[in-house]
Amino acid sequence: MSPRLFLVLMTLLAVASDSLLHPFYPQYFLTVFGVTDEREVGIYIALCSLTVLLCLPAWALLARRVHVLRLLVASQALSAALSLGCYAATSLTEFWIVSLAMMAFKASYLLIYPYLMSIDDEQRHISTISLLAFVVHFGGIASALLSGAVLQWLEARVLFVAMALGDVLQMLLCWYWLARRTGAEASPAPCARSLPWSSLYRLGLVMLVVYFSAYLTEPFLSPYWEAISELDNKLLSGAVFAIPGAAALLGLLVNARAEQTGTPYGGIVPAIALGVCGLCLQMSGVLAAILLGRFLYGWALFQATVRLDLLLFRLSTPGAYALDFGKINLFQGLGVLLAASAAGSVVSWLGMRATFVIAGFGFALAAVLYWALFREQLRAAGSEAFPPATVGNGRAA
Repeated sequence: MSPRLFLVLMTLLAVASDSLLHPFYPQYFLTVFGVTDEREVGIYIALCSLTVLLCLPAWALLARRVHVLRLLVASQALSAALSLGCYAATSLTEFWIVSLAMMAFKASYLLIYPYLMSIDDEQRHISTISLLAFVVHFGGIASALLSGAVLQWLEARVLFVAMALGDVLQMLLCWYWLARRTGAEASPAPCARSLPWSSLYRLGLVMLVVYFSAYLTEPFLSPYWEAISELDNKLLSGAVFAIPGAAALLGLLVNARAEQTGTPYGGIVPAIALGVCGLCLQMSGVLAAILLGRFLYGWALFQATVRLDLLLFRLSTPGAYALDFGKINLFQGLGVLLAASAAGSVVSWLGMRATFVIAGFGFALAAVLYWALFREQLRAAGSEAFPPATVGNGRAA
């Protein structure tokens, strides 16, 4: 197994196991702890995001002294133990404490992305980014379907047992790789040139708005679908939640068959605009329109985030990938944190449809910001609708 394939498999396991609860936060809190206040669910999701946001830089600093894979062996072992602690938690307070500690250790797996980019051949960076982006979406599909099946037929707490198994598998894979390949211990050579602060702030601001808009609708999408469809089927709800992942698969296949044209600056504004259309369809309350809207939204989000990541790595240099990724991740994480903080209150006060309206305005704002902040580069690039994001096969975020 090549280092590239190994790290991609690690990413898939991490995303699939860590996302198990994402489609069903409200149902889990209601079923296990009797929580009916959407704001409390939103606060919990926000704290999870904040925990990851604050812990990732600490893991990155520690990775300067301890190799990433050795670090993951320890962190995933502790994450597995804490996942089982979440399963055993009998009170809401105990669950909050243990689960947030679990998220602190789970944050370490985000180091896989810049590590893979730093050891991969530069000529394959575009295809690697594409592949990882799809892996993230595919992991979301797998976790949504698995969590839907668990909630449909088993006790909700079993989700944390599945999370623990995912952590153990990641730990064993790292252990196996370190024992089998001593070359994995090599660290990438440092490079002095990092992403200029002017580009960092501009790109980070656009990403913050995009990620806020993307995550605002997610926490309460499943209850929204169940209320509209009048179908209390968690497996079906998980499948509807996972439709954007299917759209990402199609996007990966289309991009893989296209030739690279234009510059990394093109295609982002049209993708975001299509995302607004997808949100409008989901807001309609018509079942067929919701399904179509989920697909268009997933396609648009895949294309936009793929191109934003491509732009990040084009502006950066290999030795600075980890540092620049950590900086940009602060903006992405802040967007997720703000969305998680706001989602519960928005749904509680205004209803689920309001999240689609706010997210749509957020996407529109992101498009305007991107055009305004990168207008010189866009003019130089010329008019491009959807320039392919990949060469050969694959790309990921």
